[in-house]
Formats: sequence, structure tokens, C-alpha cells
Amino acid sequence: MSRYQKMNDKGWYIVHAILISLTLSGNLTAGEVKVAVAANFTAAMREIAHDFERASGHKTLISFGSTGKLYTQILKNAPFELFLAADRQRPQLLQEKQLAHERFTYAIGKLVLWTNDSQREVSAAILKQGDFKKIALANPKTAPYGAAAVSVMQHLEMDEALMSKRVQGDSIAQTYQFVATGNVEMGFVALAQVVLNDSGNSWQIPQALYEPIRQDAVLLEKGKDNPAAIALHEYLRSEAAHQVIHRYGYAVN
Repeated sequence: MSRYQKMNDKGWYIVHAILISLTLSGNLTAGEVKVAVAANFTAAMREIAHDFERASGHKTLISFGSTGKLYTQILKNAPFELFLAADRQRPQLLQEKQLAHERFTYAIGKLVLWTNDSQREVSAAILKQGDFKKIALANPKTAPYGAAAVSVMQHLEMDEALMSKRVQGDSIAQTYQFVATGNVEMGFVALAQVVLNDSGNSWQIPQALYEPIRQDAVLLEKGKDNPAAIALHEYLRSEAAHQVIHRYGYAVN
């Protein structure tokens, strides 16, 4: 049995409870849900979606991107029904605009400094030495992990010194690619992107250097009457989903 097929009894119980509820309400039909997901959660969400589809019969249509850009698309009437952000701010703003419901923290992200070069060390001391040409981070205006990276550099009093070396990705996914391809020596990425990757070296940055990256999910107005969207929203809080989230290096409340 592959890791994609593993689901404990509690996870099955929650999924079955959801399906029974939908059956009793007369809404149990195989549907689909359109989901906007922060780029850092890509690998975890693909696995969660696989398990959810297998358990429920529903289909997931997922768009990955930076939280800021996905938020803007939602404001412009994009057809998303569920939003998994990389922060708390945008889901809260959507609630305040009465465009979202049922907000909760589905994961707490962690930031690492990573290099794909196994011969290179990464640490606070290496940052201060500056013995590298470029360092990547996500756009701090649209990507919470980019904002966290800026916070780290500020705490280390290296923000101005590293300004000329910074290479900015549109999202944390693009930032990872800059480093993975070797085009940039090192970069600030999500622990989830490298926790199952044996290549290179990473430094898990102390929490004292940046605010906890609390990632919230909300059921969007377009999905409030869609059984598939409601089911996936609930599934994210199941033990089965939590097992996947933990495996990718996130914490869960």
C-alpha cells in the first residue's frame, strides 16, 4: 500500500460522516470543487486531494500561486470555491468583505534557507559572510514566505547588505526553482518544499526571527452551497489530512 493510500480509522470515520450527512440531505452526487492554494502547499495538497477524491468520489480542480495573486483573482470574481492561503490576513479580509465563511488554520508553515549544492553550507553565519552571488526569496508583497524572509534578514541586520544579491520569485514555488536549478546559490523556501528532498543542505530558521506563518483556509461564497467544497473544507481538518500536513513539515493547531 502506497503512502497515498494510507488512511487511518479516524480519517475514514470523518470522511464517512461527511458523506452520510450529504446522503441524508439528498446532496450526495459526485461533484467537483475549484480550489485556490498557496504555492508552498503544492505537494501536500496534491496528496490530500488524491486521498479526498478516493474517499469521496468528488473531483478537485486546483490552482496554485502566491497568496496575494490568488486573493486578487478572488476579488475579481475568479470561480474558486475554497481558498487555502499562506497567511491569515487575506482569508480574514475576504470574510470582512462577506466573500468567505468558516475560516480556520489548516497549517503552520516553517521557513528554511536552502541550497541545492551539497558542498555548500547554509546558516546565519554564511549569510553574514556574504560569500555568494545571489539569494532567492518570494515577493514579500504577495507571498507570506517572502515577507518572513525579509523579517529574518532584518533581525540579522542583513537586509540592506543583501539587497543587491536578492533575486525575487513571483511565488515560493518559483523561488524554489531558482535554487533547485542552480541559477541561484541559495534561497528562502518553505520547509515543506525540501523536507522530503535529500539533495543539498538547509538551515531551519529559528522561529524567533519571523512571525509564525499561520495558513488559513476559508470556504468562499461561491462554494457555500457546493457539497464537494463543503466536504473538502471539512476533510482538511481530519486526522488523515493532518498526517499528510505533518509529514510535509507543517505544524497543526
